[in-house]
Amino acid sequence: MAWLSLAIWVPIVVGIALLPLNKPGQAHLVRWLALIGALLALLVTVPLYTGFDTQTAQMQFVEKAAWISAFNINYHLGVDGLSLWFVPLTAFITVIVVIASWESITERVNQYMGAFLILSGLMIGVFCALDGMLFYVFFEATLIPMYLIIGVWGGPRKIYAAFKFFLYTLMGSLLTLVALIYLYNVSGGSFDIQTWHALPLSLTEQTWIFFAFFAAFAVKIPMWPVHTWLPDVHVEAPTGGSAVLAAIMLKLGAYGFLRFSLPIAPDAAHEYAWLMIGLSLVAVIYVGLVAIVQEDMKKLVAYSSVAHMGFVSLGFFLFNQLGMTGAIVQMVAHGFVSAAMFLAIGVLYDRMHTREISAYGGVVNTMPKFAAFALLFAMANAGLPATAGFIGEWMVILGAVQHSFTIGVLAAAALILGASYSLLMYKKVYLGDITNEHVKELQDINCREMLVMVILAVCVIFMGVYPKMFTDIMDTSVVNLLAHVAQSKLQ
Repeated sequence: MAWLSLAIWVPIVVGIALLPLNKPGQAHLVRWLALIGALLALLVTVPLYTGFDTQTAQMQFVEKAAWISAFNINYHLGVDGLSLWFVPLTAFITVIVVIASWESITERVNQYMGAFLILSGLMIGVFCALDGMLFYVFFEATLIPMYLIIGVWGGPRKIYAAFKFFLYTLMGSLLTLVALIYLYNVSGGSFDIQTWHALPLSLTEQTWIFFAFFAAFAVKIPMWPVHTWLPDVHVEAPTGGSAVLAAIMLKLGAYGFLRFSLPIAPDAAHEYAWLMIGLSLVAVIYVGLVAIVQEDMKKLVAYSSVAHMGFVSLGFFLFNQLGMTGAIVQMVAHGFVSAAMFLAIGVLYDRMHTREISAYGGVVNTMPKFAAFALLFAMANAGLPATAGFIGEWMVILGAVQHSFTIGVLAAAALILGASYSLLMYKKVYLGDITNEHVKELQDINCREMLVMVILAVCVIFMGVYPKMFTDIMDTSVVNLLAHVAQSKLQ
């Protein structure tokens, strides 16, 4: 079975099928069809896990068909241990977002649900593409549904935010296109990513290619100092948009480093590791400090996303197994935790229509069940042991200590900052006495919201308690990638 094609095209086809259903009475039908489509898309990713061979670093579930034969561009898909987990994670987050947006979205429901399903398929395409041009098409195509989600269903400054998001990410990607075309010419007319991995390149060539890829992927992660688009976009995006953006879309950039920058330009990666580690530490520490002083809940979690993704880019450039595996685990864990944080803020926003921390206080008195879940997610965001947020960061810190004790200490300091902003926000919003009439009138979460919270809580705890299920799949591919990056390509 062509499982990867199904994982990509099932949500896209269902998403497109929803678009004509725009009559006023069809919103309920659209929601159910979207949910069935999202669940079906999640279901077809299960055989990828059950049929995966952890003993090999080769690509698995490979599909290849000629696409644009004049330029030797192929529809070439496959996954290995580096990319496998992101396929079910994307499909899973899409299901959660469909359920979470059930009542809050009342206008153009068909377009909203359709955009999310199409976006889900395109993002899965990015993680599966083994052809450089196919990767680029999927990578750029993800901008379109996200642009619409922010620009149509966003907050008061949604047009500004959508435009900023589009411009930042598009500008970076154009340099990547140049690098892809260069590699195509150097490799004798091949867009095959694995062929590019074996290309002998001079240090000058590698440096140019490394920074061309860096332009696109650093903006997407986003790394400091090109992170400034993210808080604006998060604040204006609808809750579901924020959840998908933080949980999956930021990972596209980090994945690009794994699939392109490191294996294609290993010497340049070693040469400029100091720069990447430096930028990552700034993201982890400085952006963590910025998060502490935020007064808008979404902005706070947006800055915390930049700090958490700093651990990912840090782990990649330590060039040891603990750091690299920890970084990939952190990518998956951040998918669960950030989605949970944004959806929890969404629950409050649906009731009070404000994200200002000062507008709340004492929420635990009126919403005790919800406050318990919010505490778990805040703890996971702070990196509490036995939650998903701990495992990846802990492994990256261990890897950093192996690399250099100073870097390890600086990275570990970030955990204190993580606890500061997560718990400060929790204290101000949830604890203490009720501060105003609006909070007094709040209703605790209903069954639908409870379902979303329980599913995310189970994921966060399960990954924290049993990370072996995740790391076993990654290990062989990580060792293989590190061995490849350790070999110089210089002639």
